[in-house]
Order: sequence, then structure tokens, then C-alpha cells
Amino acid sequence: MTPDFLNTPVGPVATKMAISIGIGMLIGMERKWSHKEAGIRTFSIVVLLGALAAQVGIELIVVSMVGVFLLIAAMNLRSMRKDDALEVTTSAALLVSYVLGVLTGLGHIFTPVAGAIVMTMLLAMKEELNRFTGGLQLTEIRSAILLGLIGFVIYPLMPNRYVDHWNLFNPADAWISIIAIAGIGFLNYVLLRLYSSKGLYLGAVFGGLVNSTATIAEMTTRVQQAGRASRITVLSSIINIAMFTRNMMIAAIFVPLSLTATLLPLLAMSAVAALWIWRDLAHESREDKAAGTLDLASPISLKKLASFGLLFILIQVGGILLTRLFGGNGMLATGFLGGLVSSASTTAAAAMLAMHGQISPSVAGSTAILSSMASAMIDFPIIWRNIKDKRLVRTFSWKLASVLLTGVLAVGLDYTFGLSGQLIHAFK
Repeated sequence: MTPDFLNTPVGPVATKMAISIGIGMLIGMERKWSHKEAGIRTFSIVVLLGALAAQVGIELIVVSMVGVFLLIAAMNLRSMRKDDALEVTTSAALLVSYVLGVLTGLGHIFTPVAGAIVMTMLLAMKEELNRFTGGLQLTEIRSAILLGLIGFVIYPLMPNRYVDHWNLFNPADAWISIIAIAGIGFLNYVLLRLYSSKGLYLGAVFGGLVNSTATIAEMTTRVQQAGRASRITVLSSIINIAMFTRNMMIAAIFVPLSLTATLLPLLAMSAVAALWIWRDLAHESREDKAAGTLDLASPISLKKLASFGLLFILIQVGGILLTRLFGGNGMLATGFLGGLVSSASTTAAAAMLAMHGQISPSVAGSTAILSSMASAMIDFPIIWRNIKDKRLVRTFSWKLASVLLTGVLAVGLDYTFGLSGQLIHAFK
């Protein structure tokens, strides 16, 4: 037992008591609204007990925990006699509330407050959670477990270093790409389940910000399965705009001078893609009325993950070799090849090299442009392979080609007249 607990300053103790009572009232109000016997007063007292016990010492924390167990036992005994049912959820909430009180008494603020908010949210969302879990399929549960295994179990075991004598292959880098495509696929599946076809647009934005190549590969398969193949032109444009914006921001953050090479081409391509989105969205209301229910396959495909990971490794190794052989020109070649898999990684790598003086800002900007255009170009073979409607494929192809042609023209004009530099100077 702490011998000088009587001399504790008043201010900190009063703050801890106020926080503990607030936590107890928050949780207790939800239990009261759910018509449970243990309500605001019970939960406030239990949390306050934990906070006060922590002020005295470990012995009182243990003794008070025993008292909470006895309280829970008495509450459940009464519930059994009255309704022939156990208060399992309320009992668990009381135990967690006591622990939150102890943490508050020990001086923690974020952990107990965040814990109280999360627990109250879980308690209040009973119907929504039951409805969600009741509709889960076995493939969805397996996919969630697989995603957790890939991201939180296997990845920490991967060596984050080059494992060969030539410094060509980093297992952690390759595994991040696998996590990216698995996470994007699972997110798109969840959004489709929650928001039907509208979830495709949210998935396109988020996926384009993470990995546009992985996202378009996932989207083409998903829309084909769901009977929404006509959406692929809009989705491709959304993904590319998100990717262009992200790469421009990456280049600007690390090497602001690279904007003189990236600003005008990326803005021009984004503008043309936005025009196609505006035009195509006018036709989708009619398709929505005629569309049926979504028929979705498994959220995560091991075959797709394996093939994408292998492709990433090949591009990574090839890019490093080209850079070593041809210097700055090799970096541009790496930008193009790397953009086929991950333009974000390639843009960030070029920006880091420019920041350390290994390449010039203009080369870094040119690498970002090539990487972005290559990332958009990879849409061609992916969609040609997965979309069966030839008329739709032709329409998509000339629309994407117009975006890329705009980028080429913008690069030529910018190189000739230095328009990006003038535009940046005008806004300074």
C-alpha cells in the first residue's frame, strides 16, 4: 500500500474522479436506455471505485475487483429468479468499466475515455451488429481471418531488408503490396455489401489513393461478377484521378521543385478524366433501375494475391537493375515499369532520391509523370482481359487513350514553354 496516499494533491484527484464519473454515466445511460437493471448510478459507482482504489494501492484494487465480481453474481442471481436469464453483456460491461476506472486512477486519460466510447458504441449498436453478423457467410469470415493473418501475423515476420547479395529483393516491400491488394479487395466487398453499386465509387477513391493498379484489377473482376461492367469507365477515371492527385502530393511534399514538371500534365489528365465521369454518370440512373441484386464472390482470392505479388517482385528487381545500369535514364525507365505495379512507391522513391541529391528535381518530376501514365496504361490489358463486352472495351479504350494523349501533349507544351513553372509562380 502506498504510505503517503493521504498527501495526494487535490487537483489531480478531483480530475480523475470527474473523468471516472463521466465514463460511468456515459456507459450507464446506454444500459438504462436498454432497460437494464444496472444503470447510470451503478456504472458511475463502479468506475469511481476503480479510480479510488488505484489511488490507494494494488491491494485495494484486487479487493475491489472481488467486490465487483460479487456484485455481478448478485445481479445475475436476481435476474435468473426474475426472468430466467443471465445479464452477460451488462456483466462484461461492469468488469470493463471497473478496469477503465482503475486506469483513470493511475493517470491515464486517452485509454479509459476511448475505451468507454468504443464500449458504449458496441452496446448501442446491438441490432446493427446482430443483423450484420447474421448475414455473414463462411467465405466472408474466412477472408477476414486471412486478411488479419496476412497483415498482422505474417508481415511482422518478414525481414525488412535486402536478403540477397545484390540488394534486389526486400520481402517486406513485396508483402506490403500483397496487403494492399487484399485490403482493397476486402474494403470494396464491404462497401458493395453496405451500399450496393454506390460502394464501388467509394472503393475507387480509397483504392486509387492506395494502389491504383491493385484497385483496377479488383474492380474489373468485381463489376463483372456483379453485373455492373458498364461502370468500369467511370471507375477507371475515378481511380486515375485519385492516383494522379496522390502522386502530385507525394512529389510536392518531398521535392517542391518537382511540381514544375508534374503540375500541368497531371492536372490536364485529371480534367479530361473528370469530363468523362461527368458525361458517363448521366447514363447510370437508367442502369440502376434495371439492375438486379449483386452476386459477389469471395472478398479475397489467394490466386490473385500470389500473381500480383510475383509481378511486383519482378518489377521491383527490374527497376533496380535498370537504375544501376543507366543512371538517371534508368530512373525514368524504373518510373515507367514501377508505375505498372505501384506508382506511389515509384514516385516516393524518386522523390527521396531527389531529396538526397542523387537525382535532380526535374528527373523526380518526370519519373512521377511516367509512373502515373504507366499506372493508367495498365488499365488497358487488365480490362481487355476481364471485361467480356467488346463494345464497352472499345469505348473505355478510346476514353482512356484521350486522357493519356492529353498528358503527352501537356508534357510537350510544358517542356517547351515552362507553363507549370509560370503557373506556380503566379500563385506565390
